[in-house]
Amino acid sequence: MRTPPLQVRPLRGLLSAVIATLASFAAVAALVTAAPPARADTMICEPFGTTTIQGRYVVQNNRWGSSATQCVTATDSGFRVTQADGSVPTNGAPKSYPSVFNGCHYTTCSPGTSLPARLNTVSSAPSSISYGFVGDAVYNASYDIWLDPTPRTDGVNRTEIMIWFNRVGPIQPIGSPVGTATVGGRTWEVWSGGNGSNDVLSFVAPSAISSWSFDVMDFVRATVARGLAEDDWYLTSVQAGFEPWQNGAGLAVNSFSSTVQTGTDPGPDPDPGEPGGTACEVSYGTNVWQNGFTADVTVTNTGTAPVDGWRLAFTLPSGQRITNAWNASVTPSSGTVTATGVAHNARIAPGGSLSFGFQGAHGGTFAEPDGFRLNDAACTTA
Repeated sequence: MRTPPLQVRPLRGLLSAVIATLASFAAVAALVTAAPPARADTMICEPFGTTTIQGRYVVQNNRWGSSATQCVTATDSGFRVTQADGSVPTNGAPKSYPSVFNGCHYTTCSPGTSLPARLNTVSSAPSSISYGFVGDAVYNASYDIWLDPTPRTDGVNRTEIMIWFNRVGPIQPIGSPVGTATVGGRTWEVWSGGNGSNDVLSFVAPSAISSWSFDVMDFVRATVARGLAEDDWYLTSVQAGFEPWQNGAGLAVNSFSSTVQTGTDPGPDPDPGEPGGTACEVSYGTNVWQNGFTADVTVTNTGTAPVDGWRLAFTLPSGQRITNAWNASVTPSSGTVTATGVAHNARIAPGGSLSFGFQGAHGGTFAEPDGFRLNDAACTTA
């Protein structure tokens, strides 16, 4: 059988086919390249370093009782202790309290938090936790809940509630045992004492609890019933983590959630600083130059009652970062931030207003934030 003659394709046609094929590969490669990268975990080794997770909670290293290195790695849903060197005597204070929190702790407030909140306006404070334990360390796994007579955001004071989910090793809470109590449907050993600056009430699980969903207010009400707080005090933070005395690498909060449900104060002095009670207007003025800007923010209380312990939450557009602020504490420096009043302007009178400002850097086209919320209530913009 005769073989058909060899067909020679014109060179120009061949080149066109090759180019088309390469273009197809390039398009596929572009799609692959354009896929958003996975979020990298954030490691913190600074003694009091922090970062934000889920856009609403703060993870803190909080290494305060030892000079030995401690590092935590924040994940999408919690954190894990990746390095925990050194040890301290088990009859004294722990090395640290690596933790995640909702609320305010030493001027750092979680984005958009409704804390501090007055106790008699809080209907419930649901929280959930999932812990990861290790066996080669001495530690407790615990919640740390702070109550204060004032809506302070610059420290801790007066009454500390601890809930010990687990304890490993020869350690015990502050004070002495004062009996047992049933709270949240569980039975707890109760310890009461003081650390020299505030009262401490501890609820200790008789056996390890690795995960639980519960109402923080059950423990708060039990504390009020024992005379260690009053209904007109404030819940300032809900924290969950570990107190290690020896080692601690591998401990983890696998997941954490905390919300605070508030309503109208049934008493004669309603608290307008809670959702449903705040009426507000925000004016946001800027001066912008290449790669930088200043913002002057005026917050007006358009309601009929004062707003105590004000917190204004808003989200900075992408590419903007705050470098310094005045007349308010503003944290973190980018993303969803919260401005908090300082000592001389922590209250906004009815019909009154206050101003604060900050300087920042920006890249690309400048835009102004929106969605301002004062103590978790939406504000109008002027």
